[in-house]
Amino acid sequence: MLEFWLCFVPLFVAVDALGTLPIFISLTAGLERALVRKILWQSLLTATLVAVAFLGVGKGIFALLGITVADFMIAGGVLLFLLSLRGLLAGEREHFSSDHETLGAVPLGVPLIAGPAVFTTSLLLVDEYGFVPTVLATVANIFIAGLVFWASDSVNRVLGEAGMRTLSKIASLILAAIAVMIVRKGVMSYFS
Repeated sequence: MLEFWLCFVPLFVAVDALGTLPIFISLTAGLERALVRKILWQSLLTATLVAVAFLGVGKGIFALLGITVADFMIAGGVLLFLLSLRGLLAGEREHFSSDHETLGAVPLGVPLIAGPAVFTTSLLLVDEYGFVPTVLATVANIFIAGLVFWASDSVNRVLGEAGMRTLSKIASLILAAIAVMIVRKGVMSYFS
């Protein structure tokens, strides 16, 4: 159970449901509730399938390429750090064009819910805590993102734009700290 929570927390930050919520709201603004539900389910299914598939084959691909866990920890940590900086320094989130037929898959499912931060974090967590806790934590966080998006109207009303931006910045700062920890562990594993 401890392994689940050790996987859950960094993945919660990597999924960044609250940080992605403003994008979800802007992409689905003005759409009928039934279409928003369809887009939501499509995004959750896409994110789950892609994230779990990546966990299943990612390590095998790295083995074929001769990439070690330490290599990936350092590269992944640097990538996470850069992603967190982008979140910290960005004034406005990127806006994507919206094709309602594929909106749930791209950009919501991948890369917004399950993107580089989730892939990097989950692959590193698999090596540290195991496949099952990582998959369960990944799926749980994608489910939580779905709940947040489901309640998007209410969340946006309660937090407001300033509250949403604040939570997004806090999540980016925590992601930066996790990234530094991952790089540190990767460097230390070279010397152990």
